[in-house]
Amino acid sequence: MIWIIGNRGMLGQELAEQLAARGIANVGSDREVSILDPEALRHFAQGVQKDTPIKAIVNCAAYTAVDRAEDEAELAHALNAEGPGNIAELARSVGARFLHISTDYVFSGAASQPYREDDPIGPTGVYGRTKAEGETRVREACPDAVIIRTAWLYGKYGPNFVATMLRLMRERTELGVVADQRGTPTWARDLALAIIAALTAPEWKPGIYHYTNEGETTWYEFACEIYAQGRARSLLPHEVTIRALTTDQYPTKAKRPAYSVLSKEKIKRTFGLEIPYWKASLKQYVGSDPIS
Repeated sequence: MIWIIGNRGMLGQELAEQLAARGIANVGSDREVSILDPEALRHFAQGVQKDTPIKAIVNCAAYTAVDRAEDEAELAHALNAEGPGNIAELARSVGARFLHISTDYVFSGAASQPYREDDPIGPTGVYGRTKAEGETRVREACPDAVIIRTAWLYGKYGPNFVATMLRLMRERTELGVVADQRGTPTWARDLALAIIAALTAPEWKPGIYHYTNEGETTWYEFACEIYAQGRARSLLPHEVTIRALTTDQYPTKAKRPAYSVLSKEKIKRTFGLEIPYWKASLKQYVGSDPIS
């Protein structure tokens, strides 16, 4: 049995769907089982284990409101640092494998080549700092954990950049999108499949890994490709002009990484993954999961 924590979020729902499609038993919990309450976590685990052992726990729960975190630092810390530490301790106590999801925001964004897993971290905002502390607490409580850092996530089960862009492109004839921040879009379905590959590998391989789709782009170029795919599938009724903006022209409360491309060599080598290029995954997503 695989326990998905945060099973109502975008990645959690995608993971549950992909596990079920492969006949892999899974159970989920969300806010009804608080990750801040170790006793609630233990009680839920005991209920599941009456019927079948929990082989693995996947934590998809997180505080992800990057800008709001600057004003809600205590809550972000609780959900991104304390909670994962509680889950890691539980996983160790019940003998379950633990896989935790982290983020590119643990890095400063000052690099000029893809970040490797062992590169120094340097988060610049509350969200990144709390996620970095979450990684530390997970590794201290459960040294055999797998941590997967990802970035620019989108999918059919939650608000995301692709859905927002398609909506705005239907409502407006002109948009401005930041063009000086580089990273890689990640389809939640592809990340879910990578998680399953790690969970079902013949040998458990603890450590930190990076996963996004292949390639790199800017938010502006990402928006242009979303527009092209939307027009090709008749999802957008009129032409839209997309203007390139600088970060200074689109200020946000939390600083965004200027460069957050992640190296995937370690996860590809360890689990034998072939990672799709970001445009190919976007095309499949827009074609199979049209946003109303």
